[in-house]
Amino acid sequence: MFADRAKIVIRSGKGGDGHVSFRREKYVTNGGPDGGDGGRGGDVILKVDEGLGTLVDFRNVRKYKAGNGEDGRKKNCRGKDGEDIILKVPEGTVVRDANTGKVIIDMSGDTREYTILSGGRGGKGNQHYATSTMQAPKYAQPGQEAKELEVLLELKVIADVGLVGFPNVGKSTFLSRVTNAKPKIANYHFTTLNPNLGVVDLDDKGFVIADIPGLIEGAAEGIGLGHEFLRHIERTRLLVHIVDAAGTEGRDPIEDIKAINHELEKYDADVAKKPQIIAANKIDAIYEGDGSDIIKKIKDEFEVKLGIPVYPISAVSGQGIKELLYAISETLETIGGKPSVFEQEFDPNEALAASDEPYTIYYDDEEDEYVIEGPRIERMLGYTNLDSEKGFAFFQNFLKDQGMLEQLENLGIKDGDTVRMYGHSFDYYK
Repeated sequence: MFADRAKIVIRSGKGGDGHVSFRREKYVTNGGPDGGDGGRGGDVILKVDEGLGTLVDFRNVRKYKAGNGEDGRKKNCRGKDGEDIILKVPEGTVVRDANTGKVIIDMSGDTREYTILSGGRGGKGNQHYATSTMQAPKYAQPGQEAKELEVLLELKVIADVGLVGFPNVGKSTFLSRVTNAKPKIANYHFTTLNPNLGVVDLDDKGFVIADIPGLIEGAAEGIGLGHEFLRHIERTRLLVHIVDAAGTEGRDPIEDIKAINHELEKYDADVAKKPQIIAANKIDAIYEGDGSDIIKKIKDEFEVKLGIPVYPISAVSGQGIKELLYAISETLETIGGKPSVFEQEFDPNEALAASDEPYTIYYDDEEDEYVIEGPRIERMLGYTNLDSEKGFAFFQNFLKDQGMLEQLENLGIKDGDTVRMYGHSFDYYK
C-alpha cells in the first residue's frame, strides 16, 4: 500500500485535580490543610524511527491519547503524572494542522523528537491556599484540561536528487545500476508505487537519489496518484529528468519533457524552478535511420535554448552513466545547501493555551461595529489562515466554542452587522 499521508487526532493528558483535606491525627484537634497537588498530564511526543518508511500504521488507528494525571491525595501526597504517548514516524514526516494546513513541525534534519502537545498541569491542593486570615481553605485548583488536535501527517522523502519522468522510461533501472537500491522493475505503467531511495558513492562524494514514481498528465490536479508523487519532489535540490529518447512506446521525448515540466509548474512554481539535468535514456535502442538525430533535437530544444544540460545514457548497458553522475555531483556542489526543511508556521501548545487568556466584547457606538479584542483573539488570528475556507471555518468554530458568538447575540447583534477584530472586519450572519 502506498501510504504517505494520514490524518489522526491526538490528545494530551488532563492534569489531575488538587485535593482538599485536613490533618486528622490523635491529639491534633484542628489540623491544617494537607491536600496534595494533582499530577501532570502526559505529553504527545513525535519521534523519528529510522526503520519506518511509510505512514501505514496510522491508517489503522486514528486516535491517540496520553494518560491523565492522577488527582492529589491527603497527607500532601501528590498525584502520579500521566504517561506520555510516543508516536514513531519516518524521517521526513511533515506534520500540519488539519484545519489550517499550517506546518507544525518537520521531522527532518536535527529534529528527531518533538513534543507536539503538552499535558495539562496538575492543580494545586488546598495546602497552597492557607493564609493568616484563611487557615482552613476548602477549595483546591482543578487540573488543566487536556489539549486535542487533528493533524495531517505527510511523508516527503529526503533526497538530494529526484528522478522524474513518465512511467516506464527507465528510472528504476537507472537507480538500481548506480545505487544500492533494489527497486522492483517490470514493463508496465506505474511500476513504482513507493519512492525508492539510493545512495551514490562517487569519489567520496556521496548523494541520495529518489526515484519518484512515474508522473502522468493531470498529476498536478491529483489525477492518478499525482499529488502523492509530486510532494516527494519538494525537498530535492536537483531534478534529473529521465526521458525515453528512443520513443519505444511511440511517445515524443521532447513533448514528454515539456509535459512533465508543465505538471511541475502547475503543482508548485518553486518546484519547477529547481535546477534540472536531462538524461536521454535508451540510446541503445536508437538505430541509424530510425531517428538517430533525436539526441541533437533534444539538445537543441533544451540545452541550447534553455541551458538545461542533456546527457545521452543507457541504463541497461551503462553507456554515459559515469558522465551523468559526475555532472550531477558537480551541480550539487554548485547549488550547495541541504535538502529543504519546512519552517514551523503553527505551534499548537501556544495556540491552544490562548483559551486561558482574557478577551473583551463590546459595541462601538461611533463606528457602529461590534468589537472583539484581547490576547486570546489576537493570538488565534496570528495562527489562522482566514483566506482559506478550512481556516475560516476553524476560526468560526473557535469563536463558537469560546462562547463569543453567544455574547455577541446577548449584546443585540443582528444579521449583517459588522464585527471588528484587529484590522479584520466581518459581516455577522447566524
